[in-house]
Amino acid sequence: MDSRPIGIFDSGVGGLTVAHAIMEKMPGEAITFIGDTAHSPYGTKPIAEVRRLALDIMDRLVASNVKMLVIACNTATAAALADARERYRDRLGIPVVEVIRPAVRRAIRTTQTGRVGVIATPATIKSGSYQDAFAAADIQLCTQACPAFVELAESGVTAGPDVERVAEEYLRPVRDFGVDTLVLGCTHYPLLSGVISYTMGEDVTLVTSSEETAKDVYRTLASHKLFSDASVGGTTVDASQLRFYTTGDPAQFGRLARRFVGPEVGRARSAKELE
Repeated sequence: MDSRPIGIFDSGVGGLTVAHAIMEKMPGEAITFIGDTAHSPYGTKPIAEVRRLALDIMDRLVASNVKMLVIACNTATAAALADARERYRDRLGIPVVEVIRPAVRRAIRTTQTGRVGVIATPATIKSGSYQDAFAAADIQLCTQACPAFVELAESGVTAGPDVERVAEEYLRPVRDFGVDTLVLGCTHYPLLSGVISYTMGEDVTLVTSSEETAKDVYRTLASHKLFSDASVGGTTVDASQLRFYTTGDPAQFGRLARRFVGPEVGRARSAKELE
């Protein structure tokens, strides 16, 4: 058994959707989450800069003695997954789970027409990560960058006419392509799932990475025999073992995190406090 925490990080608050799914499926696991809000959004930055930022955050998590890393950010996955697996999995034996392929697998299983859309940040779309992940499947793919969605999610603005106008502008080409399945290729985007679903129409199924990534985390814990004593014993971890850090303003991060995840977030901390 291994009672060390699972380390999760995102460029901001979006990865909390992944953390929440992990907490629901594995309530006996401790969590250490870092939101790099001081440098958010990642999606408009050069890939090399995202790689540097992502590896710096993961270095901090590894130094704090986590047993697994979850890259809960599509842009960071696209930029740094290969480096992360070489640096942490291959050298140190720390498993690394990401968010792109779990969502792709679900989309392939979900689509009935073979027409799938992916909305993501400009950096993720430009990287070709989703295009590569779908390449082996018989899928007609339509991709669309939606940079303003991250800013809306980070600010907590998830409804209203202004949001609907932005959604219509971004999503019209994807809707016109005739997709029956839409991958929300940024962990911030589920926070806008209401307006996205409204704009796309009720016949389009939205696929998010949070649930599928949580399943990958479970499989990894099982295959590496890394479950905690609490998980094996059927108990829930104490709230003190759920720690949420930010490189930005803890008060602002905490308000958004509690809104989107719940009171389990407790007191948000500065990343400078991470031991």
